[in-house]
Amino acid sequence: MILLAITVAVTVPAPASAAADPSPPLAKVWPTPQQVTPRPGQVTVPRTVVEVVGRDTDPAALAVVDQVLRSAGAVTIVKIIDSDQAAVERERGHGGLVVFVGGPTESRATALALAALRLKGPEGLSPGGYILAADRSVIALSGVDTSGTFYAAQSLRQLFTSGKSRAFSMRDWPAAPLRGVIEGFYGAPWSHADRLAQLDFYGRTKQNMYVYSPKDDPFLRARWRDQYPPEQLALLSQLVAGATANHVEFTYALSPGLSVCYSSDADKAALVTKFQSLWDIGVRSFAIPLDDISYTRWNCDADAAKFGTGGAAAGAAQSFLLNRVQQDFIATHPGVERLQTVPTEYYDLADSPYKTALRTQLDKAVIVEWTGVGVIAGQITENQAKQAKEVFGHDILIWDNYPVNDYITERLLLGPYIGREPGVAKYLSGITANPMVQAEASKIAEFTSGDFLWNPDKYDPDQSWLAAIADLAGPSAPALKVFAENNYSSLLVRLETGKPDLDSPVLRPLIAAFWSVLEKEQSPWDAAAKLERYLTSMSTDPDDLRSGMASNPKFLAEVGPWLDQVGLYGQAGVHAVRMLLAQFIGDGAKAWAERGELVTALKKAQAIRVQTSRGPRNPSTCTDVCVPFANSALAKADRWFGLPGIRPQPTTSMGTYTDNVPARMVDGDPETFYWSDWAPRAGDVIGVDLGTAQPVSHVDILMGKPTSPDDFVRNGVLEYSSDGQQWTAVKTVTEPVISADLPDGAKARFVRVRTIGTQAFWVVVREFTVSTPDSPQYTVTGTPAGSNLAAAADNNADSVYAAASAPVPGDALVVTAAAPKPLDKVVVLATEAGAGADVQVADASGGWLTIGRMEGGYTELPARGAVTDRVRLLWAPGGTAPKIAEVVPVSPPRR
Repeated sequence: MILLAITVAVTVPAPASAAADPSPPLAKVWPTPQQVTPRPGQVTVPRTVVEVVGRDTDPAALAVVDQVLRSAGAVTIVKIIDSDQAAVERERGHGGLVVFVGGPTESRATALALAALRLKGPEGLSPGGYILAADRSVIALSGVDTSGTFYAAQSLRQLFTSGKSRAFSMRDWPAAPLRGVIEGFYGAPWSHADRLAQLDFYGRTKQNMYVYSPKDDPFLRARWRDQYPPEQLALLSQLVAGATANHVEFTYALSPGLSVCYSSDADKAALVTKFQSLWDIGVRSFAIPLDDISYTRWNCDADAAKFGTGGAAAGAAQSFLLNRVQQDFIATHPGVERLQTVPTEYYDLADSPYKTALRTQLDKAVIVEWTGVGVIAGQITENQAKQAKEVFGHDILIWDNYPVNDYITERLLLGPYIGREPGVAKYLSGITANPMVQAEASKIAEFTSGDFLWNPDKYDPDQSWLAAIADLAGPSAPALKVFAENNYSSLLVRLETGKPDLDSPVLRPLIAAFWSVLEKEQSPWDAAAKLERYLTSMSTDPDDLRSGMASNPKFLAEVGPWLDQVGLYGQAGVHAVRMLLAQFIGDGAKAWAERGELVTALKKAQAIRVQTSRGPRNPSTCTDVCVPFANSALAKADRWFGLPGIRPQPTTSMGTYTDNVPARMVDGDPETFYWSDWAPRAGDVIGVDLGTAQPVSHVDILMGKPTSPDDFVRNGVLEYSSDGQQWTAVKTVTEPVISADLPDGAKARFVRVRTIGTQAFWVVVREFTVSTPDSPQYTVTGTPAGSNLAAAADNNADSVYAAASAPVPGDALVVTAAAPKPLDKVVVLATEAGAGADVQVADASGGWLTIGRMEGGYTELPARGAVTDRVRLLWAPGGTAPKIAEVVPVSPPRR
């Protein structure tokens, strides 16, 4: 018997009691193994290791094992073929560690080593299953097939990162036969380097399928009949080799549906010929997706004559073509995997004539891909998977549209894989996740979906997500966690939970706790400290990640705009907290200074642009958390300053031309503007979100501009809503200037112009202003001349009157109210210090009473109950040109 001597020599000591066992805990292995049993004792990798392998031992697995051993401290690895019994006995006699690599199909020696450890071999496990054991002086890796041995090596890699491990045995296998990723998104496809890196990642995470289906590869869709040029075929050959080395099934998915004639012998032959060219470079798995096409319009008259019309005809035609490819190509190529297809009706469970045709006519060997009960399925249950198999009448492979972001290109979806019941694997061939355009960033979700598919019964999405972050970032995992949790949510999360967007799951409750104590007028310091600590970690995240993940420049390049925005939102949040704390202790100057820093950071964040397939977009991070917090903080602060505190946020369904962003239509400056990037279609909207439903009385909208006066909504309706669901029409919109009173008692959160017809002109919105019933109205006159004089008293601390020159004797700024009123104080908010002025109020005789001096950025002066309709800033000559955000005549609080 081969290696009889060594199997006898490998003895296992009697088990020690758990209480007496001093061995360290086992390292965590991902994906989560099915069965792990700690054993007494510890295994340490020495400087010299004997490696016993078979002539058929998987070379990729062996390469991983060698890397693990050398990283763990081995200097010399003595390799012995399992048939060389004398060499094994000689080396074994020197003592030290012996590593057996290879399952029953690779090496005969490993089975004897496992027997000596009193462990069963991998026989009977599902494909990809393995046994991994380490005890004192022996490590054994035995896969039920070569993939299993490779996966055993990946587990070994995680267990011996410190050079030693507690003794253990592991019996492991995947729950889902097919586990992987489909590059099936719209937009710029991954690069060749991206794909090679992905294949290595799939190998490390025990995923075994990659579907090559980039929508923008012309040779897959528009030019599907054409052969690849040699240079592109060479690149595909490299991908196939990379997949093979990582035990990944490379599936080539050809999509002929845009132009195929199903009944055509020539088109069937073109499909087979194309597949043969891929077979010749090593591809062994093929798919024919027929999704995202019309099945009510034929591409040739012959199909209409042969199949007729309607869904049943489409199903029959597709079955006819697929069956011929199955017969003429798949069945004639030994070693090929099963043919796959994506039906045109690729989601829901409702039966139909189309599905009936597939169920009854399509060859049962063909695997059908399905996305769940929606294009993006919030949940996929065990029962749904079972029903899908019954409705389609075929084995089901799920095309799971997560974390794909081609429909929401301004967002990164960095949360974990959720919403799939563990039992789905019983009824499926497997699941392939459709990733983001950002290949490296997709690895977080891919890691977690791979973990789920390997062992769904033990899947913990939160722990898996943390492990994914650690896998991608290493020592920089804390910084990546902060970034990822502020890009966490997705449509999948909302559909699965039935709740609104759940982005920023750590920041959200910290903000809620801070608001709670402020609203109750309790001491805010503890809640503020916790919130500011987290916001500070956001603000430093760009620097932390760029230094800590410098070895992954591709990831940093992919997420750069989002990373910068998270940092700026963190900065804005820190300033918001400090602003509100300053107001809590009555420090108006500090609050005003912090407000300026907040607004600056917020504007920078909202000015960032990322190039997407839909044009330049402002990235969306910390969704529904950061900007609402900043706006709520600004509104609260502005009310403290004596302003109404309305913070309208722009909303539009249209794109943006260059840098003329929507925020410019609510900045209080009619010289700036939002400009759409195309003419509106019926149903497009432009409006504002006030944050909460509140009384509103009037709307002013200024559209068009001198150089493009025709760019305004020519056929629309002005309407408002308190909840975004029920809308009340105010008036039709046909002119560039809109001024409308709302009904008494009207309450709104949303006010918008909705187009109800098409037009040729684009749209410019210079200002979109919503007033409340108690918003004070002022007129502003005076000198020095400058831009936007009205901004000095327009109830908007973000708009600024900027004088064009320094004051000269006699220059003054006068703010006049509609009627005299008692004043408690006057607040002057300047964006730059340097201009000085006497602050005066008009007295009953028409003269001016000086109540104090304006100096610096923030001035607050008591008015001592003066009743007046005018406030004046009498400028001191010289100094700098004044820049005034707001002059606020503050009335006494209502009793």
